[in-house]
Amino acid sequence: MTNKVPITVAYGDGIGPEIMTACLQILEAAGAELDIETIKVGRDVFLSGNTSGIEPNAWDSLKRTGVFYKAPITTPQGSGYKSINVTMRKTLGLYANVRPVRSYYPFVETKHLAVDIVIVRENEEDLYAGIEHRQTAEVYQTLKLITRPGSERICRYAFEYAKRNNRHKVTCFTKDNIMKMTDGLFHKVFDEVAAEYPDIENEHMIIDIGAAKIANRPELFDVIVTSNLYGDIVSDIVAELSGSVGLAGSANIGVHTSMFEAVHGSAPDIAGQGIGNPSGLLLAGVMMLIHIGQAKIAEKIHNAWLKTIEDGIHTRDIFRPGESKIRANTEGFTLALIERLGQRPLSLKTVKYSADSNMPLAIEGRMVKHGKKELVGVDMFLDWEMNENGKTTRDPNQLADSLVNLGGDGLTLQMISNRGLKVWPDVPEDAFCADHWRCRFIAPEGSTINHSAIIHLLERVHAAGFDFIKTENLYKFDGEPGFSLGQGQ
Repeated sequence: MTNKVPITVAYGDGIGPEIMTACLQILEAAGAELDIETIKVGRDVFLSGNTSGIEPNAWDSLKRTGVFYKAPITTPQGSGYKSINVTMRKTLGLYANVRPVRSYYPFVETKHLAVDIVIVRENEEDLYAGIEHRQTAEVYQTLKLITRPGSERICRYAFEYAKRNNRHKVTCFTKDNIMKMTDGLFHKVFDEVAAEYPDIENEHMIIDIGAAKIANRPELFDVIVTSNLYGDIVSDIVAELSGSVGLAGSANIGVHTSMFEAVHGSAPDIAGQGIGNPSGLLLAGVMMLIHIGQAKIAEKIHNAWLKTIEDGIHTRDIFRPGESKIRANTEGFTLALIERLGQRPLSLKTVKYSADSNMPLAIEGRMVKHGKKELVGVDMFLDWEMNENGKTTRDPNQLADSLVNLGGDGLTLQMISNRGLKVWPDVPEDAFCADHWRCRFIAPEGSTINHSAIIHLLERVHAAGFDFIKTENLYKFDGEPGFSLGQGQ
């Protein structure tokens, strides 16, 4: 009987094969018990005609092992190629992206000496849902989707991570002063989850000032939890503060499968030269070992890596003449690290992992009990401008005059907005209007409508010659509006 843990490995593109070979060599030398299945993903798979970039048998391997150790890959330029990382995250349900970042001063150059931050990023929702449309000649849209279950499980993951790793504070970043419903939901759920962890300090910041504070005073932060786009941006800011993105590893955690990778890309410009830095992928491998229950091996490798950095053995991306001692290629760095297995750093902080350290949890967001849902109106979006005598006009009053009499079945035109700004009634003097209009028809206060009222409205609008491009039903949930007001309304 073997104690080896099955994992799936992809060697990737660019410097991927070189640094993956180095990392697996280190893991083996340290005593990691791994049963490796190899799959192909990336550039060559794309160019063979497979538009997903992933071999069909790869999914079978990932289903068997539940653990994916992936080197950086290249998505070919040009239309028609989708990011493999996004495909993997969504297909495998990798809801949490975890990026620990530390500074290694004075051995790695940085202006910030005390960076020790973990970014916990929601990985499936938000603007990365990738739902986009062109609606008029001038206007494109993308949909921002935030769910309560998704927000709950990422916030709970952040607090559980903090609890298991002796972290003292979790900070939430949103922009809920502007996006009061989507980001407002994320903030509300964060506060609810935080109340269940009274021993861990919690705080909320608006993303813009939070990012500014990270760039100036990163020592103020411990664990940061945020939604997908903000997390992507903040992760790279923090990684740069540490001195090099090349030192950052990443874990993508799902209920059944998890993926471990370097933060950096495939660096095709230096591929084949044997000079890539394996550190980011190796530190992702450390997280993988903890995840599969080999914490002591992870501790051994991580401390040996710290000792190697401390001893001034640096790859070219962090090498400093007069400060570093040896400019090592990939192989030289790998062998130097293997020689230090069992050693601990003298200046840098030693790491210590236990069976509970950093263990990703299979956290499910709880479903919401459905309350009373009432249909009270509709936002109808139009592609509209008026041409008279060779001149184009976009006068909200003219549009309103044409729409007011099209109401009925309990619906009345209440507002017209353009790019979110209310432009009727009371047209702002200096408002610029695009060819994209939101026209809100609403039922009287206390009344409801049915779907047929909206269908009949659209029939009348169509008969009047208007091009409606989208509708959004307006609901109240337990008596509270489930829609925002127009700016200025």
